[in-house]
Amino acid sequence: MGKESLSATETRDMMVAVADKIIEAEPILTDADRALGDGDHGVGMERGMNAVKEALASEEFTSVGKVFMSVGMAMMSSMGGASGAVFGTLFRSGGKAIKDSETFGAAEAATFFKEGTDGVMTRGGAKPGDKTMVDALLPAAEKGAEVADQPVCDALAAIAGAAAAGRDASEDMIATMGRAKTLGEKSLGKPDAGAVSVAIIAKTMADFAAS
Repeated sequence: MGKESLSATETRDMMVAVADKIIEAEPILTDADRALGDGDHGVGMERGMNAVKEALASEEFTSVGKVFMSVGMAMMSSMGGASGAVFGTLFRSGGKAIKDSETFGAAEAATFFKEGTDGVMTRGGAKPGDKTMVDALLPAAEKGAEVADQPVCDALAAIAGAAAAGRDASEDMIATMGRAKTLGEKSLGKPDAGAVSVAIIAKTMADFAAS
């Protein structure tokens, strides 16, 4: 039986679960980035999520938005580089948009993914088809808008499915941003590492809400 919505404390616990899953996936993310870039995405995400766990353990939260804003700040301050900026922006922009919400339901999830995606696209300049995290984020945000009236467990499951499909679709794209763009057609057949991270984050959120 999944959850209708999550309290601020449950949202914090969900993000701790996300952090643990990303830390565990470091070798997968490193391999994905090594295929297209310099291979530092996994280690950067691991460092960022360790900082997230530290930040979330040291604070009590009354609003769900502040959980996500705390996640974003921790990632920005610990990761550095492009990944720190864009993943930090995802959580900060998404969190800011729902900063006063006491619960995380499907409507809040939809707002989080929409505003977070908009923030990432503005900050990083990526658009759909560039073979970046946006190719997993934008389908997730669009799906979120479609399922905003459902229980959060069902909404996050749909969002996670859309993110995974976006990650898979990135395999068929030629990279036009970042280090991978120098590979040209050699970037075909491999997913973007940022999109892999987005899919893991969304799937872990969905798994938590389903439990």
